[in-house]
Amino acid sequence: MTIKEQIKTDLITAMKAHDEVAKNTLKGLVSAFTNQVISDGGTPQSEVTDDTALNVIKRSIKQRKDAISQFENGGRADLADNEKAELNILEKYLPEQMSEEEILKIAQKKKKELNIEDQSKMGILVGSVMKETAGNADGSVVSQIVKSLFT
Repeated sequence: MTIKEQIKTDLITAMKAHDEVAKNTLKGLVSAFTNQVISDGGTPQSEVTDDTALNVIKRSIKQRKDAISQFENGGRADLADNEKAELNILEKYLPEQMSEEEILKIAQKKKKELNIEDQSKMGILVGSVMKETAGNADGSVVSQIVKSLFT
């Protein structure tokens, strides 16, 4: 079952359960899939690949995280709570993320391979580690781990 098919199945379940947060979140995701396919030159009926679906989900998660921090900074806990609920729903569709220990091992290996000695090439190292983790690691976690290698 593709990610889009799983989301559509979960959407039907949410509708039957009258779960408004899940229903609205999943409807938005299906709509975002269609928008992405169209912007990539397809038609609304074009097939959504799992890679496209994952990219859209990751982008949606990043948007929710940004919104949560902005709402919390603005003193709007009610809106932040809604975004957190949506974030929890979206995160179910991501592949399991690598542990910090696994990321650290990859970062250390890449640092040695690329012969990077100072922070000026940190961006290159982060990019290399992200490529190696193949989307199974959060970019902010990778960046934090790489930064720790230079302290």
